Amino acid sequence: MAISKENRDFIDSLIDYYISESQSYRQIAENYLPEIESVVDTAFGIIVGCVYSGFLQAYQNQQQTPGLDDMKEFNQIILKRASKIKKSLKEPVKLDTETEINVE
Repeated sequence: MAISKENRDFIDSLIDYYISESQSYRQIAENYLPEIESVVDTAFGIIVGCVYSGFLQAYQNQQQTPGLDDMKEFNQIILKRASKIKKSLKEPVKLDTETEINVE
């Protein structure tokens, strides 16, 4: 394991945060219609980019540089959580207690 437990926990907490705020990132992606083909894929890319930026910042704060093994492990963490991230981007948005819209 190349990534320290502290950094792994930080990455997991970042992913959890972005999942909880996924609809905000979906709205950002929707601003690029019709230039993009998929709102969900674009929002997913934005979220992964933000998590990656946080990952790099954590290393920089520790005055370290992630190596190839760190990058591979980071990618594995993202792959394991990718379906959960995408699902959070596809879930219906509740407008009020009685009305839902499907945002697929």
